[in-house]
Amino acid sequence: GDPAGRRALGLAHVPEDRLRQGLVAAFQASETSILGYQDEARFSPHHLIDRPAVRAYCAELMKRFDVRPPLPGLRSAQFSGGNQQKLVLAREISHEPKVLLVGQPTRGVDIGAIEFIHRELMHCRDRGCAILLVSVELDEILALSDRILVMAGGRIAGEVPRGKADERSLGLMMAGVKAA
Repeated sequence: GDPAGRRALGLAHVPEDRLRQGLVAAFQASETSILGYQDEARFSPHHLIDRPAVRAYCAELMKRFDVRPPLPGLRSAQFSGGNQQKLVLAREISHEPKVLLVGQPTRGVDIGAIEFIHRELMHCRDRGCAILLVSVELDEILALSDRILVMAGGRIAGEVPRGKADERSLGLMMAGVKAA
């Protein structure tokens, strides 16, 4: 795996487990906001991280993505789960990827954060970004997806366009039962 190479191709990733894969709990929010992108010239001119520039960038992201409290110096572990998720999402979306892989984007977050995350994903989609959404939340899938593929037993169990999908048919496919 070459994460930098994938990013250069326009691929971004919001992992399913934000605590183990999306951020480093001991890092400041400003460090989390550039994690994986720290070698960009705007953050590391002359191969040294420009901390004031990174803090300013993080403050801008926090404002745009409503991360609370808006304190770039706060450790990532000190934010609520929803604000951690918004910080990870902000980092990945802010680079305007061509393809965004998103795993369980609203797991463990409050309703306000869920609505915000959904809006941001729709804005990303509207800008032309292809989004691969992995979720067990059927209402989330129905609200956000244009095309739905259901996996069961490690295989694609079915495909349904959004307009023809409902919770019952998706649930049956998830259980490995062919829809009638």
